[in-house]
Amino acid sequence: MPNIKSAKKRVKVIATKTARNKAYNSSLKTAVKKASIAVAANATDKVESVRLAVKKIDKAVAKGILHKNTASRKKSALARKLNSASA
Repeated sequence: MPNIKSAKKRVKVIATKTARNKAYNSSLKTAVKKASIAVAANATDKVESVRLAVKKIDKAVAKGILHKNTASRKKSALARKLNSASA
């Protein structure tokens, strides 16, 4: 544990940010998983679930949780699954 006052504050701030990022990452993974399952099961709302997952991915990039190339790769994979299921 740090002794300096500013270092103590950084520990608290980092803990808060880590909790926030972890929660967002969890909801992001859930959205992507739901979209993948919907596409695999050929559900009626598969397009909507993929759209919501892509929106969640874009928000993660804006918040600095995901790198833009990682987000692009995830969105591309979802789009490929959706297009192959449609065809």
